[in-house]
Amino acid sequence: MSATDDFDRILIKLLITVSISAGLFIFFAVFQLKKKKPSFSDFDEVETRPDPIYNQTDKTMLASRSKHHDAQTMGTGKAIAVLTSGGDAQGMNAAVRAVVRVGIYTGAKVYFVHEGYQGLVDGGDNIKEATWESVSMMLQLGGTVIGSARCQDFRGREGRLKAACNLVKKGITNLCVIGGDGSLTGADTFRTEWSNLLADLVKAGRITADESKKSSHLNIVGLVGSIDNDFCGTDMTIGTDSALHRIMEIVDAITTTAQSHQRTFVLEVMGRHCGYLALITALACGADWVFIPESPPEENWEEHLCRRLSETRGRGSRLNIIIVAEGAIDLNGKPITSDLVKDLVVKRLGYDTRVTVLGHVQRGGTPSAFDRILGSRMGVEAVMALLEGTPDTPACVVSLSGNQAIRLPLMECVQVTKDVTQAMTEKRFDEALKLRGRSFENNWKVYRTLAHVRPTATKSGYNLAILNVGAPAAGMNAAVRSTVRIGIIQGHTMFAVHDGFEGLAKGQLEEIGWSGVGGWTGQGGSRLGTKRTLPKKYFEDISNTISNYNIHGLIIIGGFEAFTGSLELMEGRCKYEELCIPIVVIPATVSNNVPGSDFSIGADTALNTITVTCDRIKQSAAGTKRRVFIIETMGGYCGYLATMAGFAAGADAAYIYEEQFSIHDLQINVEHLTEKMKTTVKRGLILRNERCNDNYSTDFIFNLYSEEGKGVFDCRKNVLGHMQQGGTPTPFDRNFGTKMGAKAVLWMTGKVKECSRHGRIFANTPDSACLLGMRKRSLVFQPLVELKEQTDFEHRLPKEQWWLKLRPILKILAKYNISLDTSEHAHMEHITRKTSPPAHI
Repeated sequence: MSATDDFDRILIKLLITVSISAGLFIFFAVFQLKKKKPSFSDFDEVETRPDPIYNQTDKTMLASRSKHHDAQTMGTGKAIAVLTSGGDAQGMNAAVRAVVRVGIYTGAKVYFVHEGYQGLVDGGDNIKEATWESVSMMLQLGGTVIGSARCQDFRGREGRLKAACNLVKKGITNLCVIGGDGSLTGADTFRTEWSNLLADLVKAGRITADESKKSSHLNIVGLVGSIDNDFCGTDMTIGTDSALHRIMEIVDAITTTAQSHQRTFVLEVMGRHCGYLALITALACGADWVFIPESPPEENWEEHLCRRLSETRGRGSRLNIIIVAEGAIDLNGKPITSDLVKDLVVKRLGYDTRVTVLGHVQRGGTPSAFDRILGSRMGVEAVMALLEGTPDTPACVVSLSGNQAIRLPLMECVQVTKDVTQAMTEKRFDEALKLRGRSFENNWKVYRTLAHVRPTATKSGYNLAILNVGAPAAGMNAAVRSTVRIGIIQGHTMFAVHDGFEGLAKGQLEEIGWSGVGGWTGQGGSRLGTKRTLPKKYFEDISNTISNYNIHGLIIIGGFEAFTGSLELMEGRCKYEELCIPIVVIPATVSNNVPGSDFSIGADTALNTITVTCDRIKQSAAGTKRRVFIIETMGGYCGYLATMAGFAAGADAAYIYEEQFSIHDLQINVEHLTEKMKTTVKRGLILRNERCNDNYSTDFIFNLYSEEGKGVFDCRKNVLGHMQQGGTPTPFDRNFGTKMGAKAVLWMTGKVKECSRHGRIFANTPDSACLLGMRKRSLVFQPLVELKEQTDFEHRLPKEQWWLKLRPILKILAKYNISLDTSEHAHMEHITRKTSPPAHI
């Protein structure tokens, strides 16, 4: 009996077992890859106006792809080398893995350069050809597997001559450099001198004229790997998000001991010339004070600091947290050290104070889900940029701009980065802050508002109510905290509603003050309590509650139920005048399925939980060998978690509802794993979204794989369940929630005033009920009624989802032989400084 007959016999047996009819065979749609890629860990609150400091304009095409090229032959006859240089950063290995596998996919030879530029100079065994299997199990490792080193030899011309000779002998004319601005500057110098270096090598007889001709030009593409996020031109550098994870783990641990002893802790984080890590940490933990080099404290900051700490203790807090960037300075350029701050607090306030210098622990550990996906996406784009390069193409850096992978001239980015340092050296701090970009400025403004602005004594006369709706999601509490405190700063009276719409109907409201939300930022779940109940059957009771408490606006934080429930409230306006008040929805759900927003609060925490679990599961398979794990994730009908976890964990397949699959596709996956077991990589990982298919259940897929894998591999299954909704929020979810809450209250303040007539609020226009969502680089308010057309209510999904365009990359990295659409690509853009002052925010 043939293998096909065998498979059919087993299939019939399984189909009978689960009572599936033959009509379930469905067409499998292959999504086309586009290079317009989204970012899911951009902490920056972004406005819709143009960037006031640097504007990415003057787009010029790197290379035309007007004709459809076969991606699997783009690299034929070409060779690519990849190296990591400078300080290591988590996520570098993901970038190396992507460069190797996509390079091989295109038909190119790919080489590792071990030990950075030193390996390039020394040559020999330091430059080795990479294979598909050689980058397996690399994704979850921190640091850089191929090594990094500071290289003095490469700074000299003789060192660069040796490096050029080593590349020419290997036929390598494409170089991908992963590192900081110093490493990328060295790469640009190398490329600029390339022709002269070849001429000298020919003259010295170290290479032949024919070898020189074949290697006539060198293509350079840079990827920025730096935990400091100090490189201008990209929203996030590889390693920054992981460093924030390490910092927050320590801050959370320190918080518990500080509360026990009523201590003040001074934490020093990395950031010699950039305060990004310190600033985001301060936002994420609700620190009392933060010192960053871009914005030194005003004169007499010592008195202000001590007053701030005393006020915090006076409100009942048992601890103080102060964050210091290692490069922090005062207005005169004098360093502000952690020991200096400690001595000040002890001397003036007498508080029990401790100093913790985090040091290199920030560089270590497993990369976060975001850094793995960022490194993978950047690696893919780097290969495309290299293979499209021409002698006229300038050295470029692949950057992240909101939801796009873009290419920027390398030296333009380096120059702007140097301008920031120069501005700080010359004490032009306002300019330095602006040069960091709009995102950095907005982060700084949100922090200062929450930490330094005192609540006004004048009341606005408006009452705002906050409630959580739907399932709990990590980061909800951070959003509530921000909403309450910004509301109090605005002079509003803030009411907390317990248990969602049901609690609103039952009058479960209480006024909540500044201290009432203290310490909420790092807490998971929902402190207010949340339910999935929709409001339609409670209209009369809800109207009575709104009237009794004189509520002027509703801020609803939740998932798809928050969206649909708010639409129901709008429908009820025609019958109940009390419902004619402004409403704003803040998306918060692990499923990331709310229309109108690319990201929801809580999704990043759930994604990291899945990723860490998959790492442990894969590690268990490393000892047993020949084992395939089938993991079921949450998400309802939305395949976001399954797809992105597949990227971050290196899955062999991810089954989702949006990309329908048939039994034939399952057979292909089984055969793929069977072939994989013949290699040195004897393990498999399959992710399945919980509602991807009612009939092809986790049990069905497990049984099918188990039967087909007999004698080749065995199977295990895991249903992750509600652990995906638990845990402490990630730095992204804390900051995303904080800034969404702040922005929602500011919108609500303006809308309530706009709808106020003769002391009464009447809001019944479409734009009086909006959803605040992240769209590409912008946080935008969208009328709920307009989002109805973009929603699949039956399956609780947006009709269009950006992350679906990334799925072909997932398959390529898993070594599936699929076609890749290269008809669209990232353009080269330019950074141009504007001399006009920034628009008012």
